[in-house]
Amino acid sequence: MTVDEVDAYLAALEEPKRTTLEALRRSILAVVPDAEEGISYGMPAFRVDGNVVAGFAAFKNHLAYLPHSGQVLTMLGDRLTGYQCTKGSLHFPIDEPLPDDVVKRLVLAKLQIIGR
Repeated sequence: MTVDEVDAYLAALEEPKRTTLEALRRSILAVVPDAEEGISYGMPAFRVDGNVVAGFAAFKNHLAYLPHSGQVLTMLGDRLTGYQCTKGSLHFPIDEPLPDDVVKRLVLAKLQIIGR
């Protein structure tokens, strides 16, 4: 896994998807600055102690935050009101970065699950 892979993923995106996901990347790294960046399942991912704790992806009409756990989004429940969630992803608009406090809650929930 390398930072260059994530850089290449982002560089291939059109605006505003690129800028929005670059903001998400910064938000994730603000919470886990020691995370290893790379690609997992074709999408950017952030690993801590070998565990993927966060990821993201761009789709045609939305962006997604990927907690790599079916528990994270359930744990946060009402704090995610206003976002469309599936079992394993949180969807948000291509031109509206997730607020830093939401990203922090998501990452910290995953860290709690992995016992860190």
